[in-house]
Amino acid sequence: MTTVYERAAVPRPTRGRRRPRPSPAGPLLALLWAGAAAVVALWWSDTRSVVGLAGWLTDAGRIAGLLCGYSCAVLVALMARVPLLERRIGSDRVARWHAMAGRYTVCLLVAHVTLILFGYAAQDGSGIVHETLSVVFDYPDMLKATIGTLILFAVGITSARAARRRISHEFWYYVHLLTYVAVFLAFFHQLALGSDFVGSTAAQAAWYVLYLGTAALIVWFRLLAPVRLNLRHKLRVETVYREAPGVFSIVVRGERLDELGAQAGQFFRWRFLAEGMRWTSTPYSLSAPPRPDLMRITVKALGDHSAAVGLLRPGTRVWAEGPYGSLTADRSTAGKSLLIAGGVGITPLRALFETLPGRVTLLYRARTAEDLALGGELEAIAKWRGARILYAVNGADGTRPRFTAEALREAVPDITGHDVYLCGPPAMAQDLYGALRAAGVRDRRIHHESFEL
Repeated sequence: MTTVYERAAVPRPTRGRRRPRPSPAGPLLALLWAGAAAVVALWWSDTRSVVGLAGWLTDAGRIAGLLCGYSCAVLVALMARVPLLERRIGSDRVARWHAMAGRYTVCLLVAHVTLILFGYAAQDGSGIVHETLSVVFDYPDMLKATIGTLILFAVGITSARAARRRISHEFWYYVHLLTYVAVFLAFFHQLALGSDFVGSTAAQAAWYVLYLGTAALIVWFRLLAPVRLNLRHKLRVETVYREAPGVFSIVVRGERLDELGAQAGQFFRWRFLAEGMRWTSTPYSLSAPPRPDLMRITVKALGDHSAAVGLLRPGTRVWAEGPYGSLTADRSTAGKSLLIAGGVGITPLRALFETLPGRVTLLYRARTAEDLALGGELEAIAKWRGARILYAVNGADGTRPRFTAEALREAVPDITGHDVYLCGPPAMAQDLYGALRAAGVRDRRIHHESFEL
């Protein structure tokens, strides 16, 4: 089938070696830990002495509460989809940081609540139940803070892996959004009751700057920027066509799409405004280099939403956010690249296969030859640019090809001199990473991005 992409002329990729852009991950992590150190310093400067069991419990609860408040701001900021983080560090890595910050936040919250309540109970000589009721209903802003605490616990429970496997993505997503409500409800009790803030204008001002700055990131990048993007570029489904069993390509037309700055290897979060789909936003990679008026994604039917994508009608309005992701040519450190795709992981690598500079080899893993989506395009690109394609499919008896260090070195003898771009199912990616390291490929030359966000 001839598509709008096949009819357009595409410039050849530039030959030669690029200088990779440095990642801001290290400086950002240093900044976050410096913020945590500043919070500890605030507690230390305001703590003159700790006396008795009640004092130890209460002051331990204070430092846990301060760090929990700081962690809440970091947790929300990492959800803001700031382009510097999403495109330079990588959405999957930022998501892992967010998950880790979430675990720290819940642990600090449990410690804060438990230590403060037992400390107050020891100080007043009352039972823990009586003290809890007194704190919740008699202290200023504590009822709101209690509601916020319960919401954070609900978010933490539904984010656990065991719970995630049993609930829908949509339910998890909307519960997760309640984090904003929880942080807002809990904010005011920090200033009203925190001894480190009472009477300290500088500490209060710093806390307001932290939280208002975080709120500004959310409002701009989660609300205003997507609205501007979609009003300006007016995205609609152009055409839908079948690539392989259960695999469909969707071409989206829009205006002035070159202004988005999207690159091969990146993805958008797509919301199709069709019946039953408008409330779900899903990340799908660009499966071809973006054009000034067209973008294309290729989707495999793995669930209700992805199956419905193949049934979209031309003209359907599209709401998109992005571009996101760092699996781009900017990460290249050598003049040679090996792309390893598994299943539908071919989508971002197909775009990179067309545009990456230098010598490129593609290793494509699928169960059967029929499952090799985009095969015709890949063969045409390989012939056009003089690249190699290696296929790895199951044998007639179902035997799976093994990706060992020896097999990789045999397929690509000079593999240690390659950048390796890897995209596929998590288990395959993990096995391949170990094999690549055993084959002598440096860690900094293995580029991988997961969409299990």
